[in-house]
Amino acid sequence: MDTEISYLEWLTPYLEWLEPVLTVVIGVCIGFFFKTYLFSRLKSFSDKTSFKGDDVVINAFNSMIVFWFFLASLSIALNNVELGDPYNVYASQLIFAFLVISISLTASKIVLGMLDVWSKNNSSLPSTGIFKGLINVSIFSLAFLVVLQSFGISITPLLTALGVGGLAVSLALKDTLSDLFGGINILLSKTMKEGDYVELSNGYQGYVKNIGWRYTTIQERANNVISIPNSVLSGSVSKNYTSMDAAFRVPIQVGVSYDSDLDHVERIALEVAENIYNELDCVSKDYKPAIRFREFAASSINFFIYFQGKKFGDHNVILNAFIKKLHKRFQQENIEIPYPIRTVIHKNENKN
Repeated sequence: MDTEISYLEWLTPYLEWLEPVLTVVIGVCIGFFFKTYLFSRLKSFSDKTSFKGDDVVINAFNSMIVFWFFLASLSIALNNVELGDPYNVYASQLIFAFLVISISLTASKIVLGMLDVWSKNNSSLPSTGIFKGLINVSIFSLAFLVVLQSFGISITPLLTALGVGGLAVSLALKDTLSDLFGGINILLSKTMKEGDYVELSNGYQGYVKNIGWRYTTIQERANNVISIPNSVLSGSVSKNYTSMDAAFRVPIQVGVSYDSDLDHVERIALEVAENIYNELDCVSKDYKPAIRFREFAASSINFFIYFQGKKFGDHNVILNAFIKKLHKRFQQENIEIPYPIRTVIHKNENKN
């Protein structure tokens, strides 16, 4: 009898934790059930809709369902356990802090995902590193202040200190803030966006890879990456080849002899251009090749053949193919591409 009593006395502390542990386990199992069977049906339904915003919301919540059920069951379990003062309060504060952090992570995923969706349908809402960074800073700063407040730390002195020190910080980070607002100016003025091919007044040209907090990175066609401060970029003259329409006009100048039959030359050149138009995928099919005679030059009559490429860089392929085919065809048709001719008159004066 004494043995049974001592065994029960030894087991009693563990039995007190059995119910809370079972509560947490059951809560996690319910979370997995909800995620696997109920939430998955919502996800499959959202995948069938044309609107991508519901996919963003579903995916954001889907990653946190089990964790939220765990926090809820843990909170219920701790209410039935007496840890002693002040441990119960600390446990509740920790659970609330984790809840706030998880909610802020979910909100960040939703807002950034919606920004990506809207930016694809509306060019006035750019989805870049600057805006994503500002959104994340805003959301997590608010979450940090809420967590501090939940731990009983007054945030009023902190906000006051930030306000007083803001002037000193802005002076110390003058160049950084200048680059930040320069990047925002670039995005809002729509002078360029990620993926555009641009040429700057200093001679640099390439594809805009990212408009960040301080620097805009431009990748040259040679694969070199150039980092330019936003403040410098926003104040420089730039040419954007793809902002309105990615199609790129390709003029090719050709000269023929003054003895040539220009009607025959025009017909042959257009035939070659039509072949290039039909063979190359990089040639825009919305614009037919055209020929225009332009000038009586020193040793030739010059004309231009106009193509249109689908994007910047296609002109290299078009030029290469057209020049080879046209040169071969002109040889077959006995059409002369003259060498430059210069007449030199030499006067030899004999003075006796």
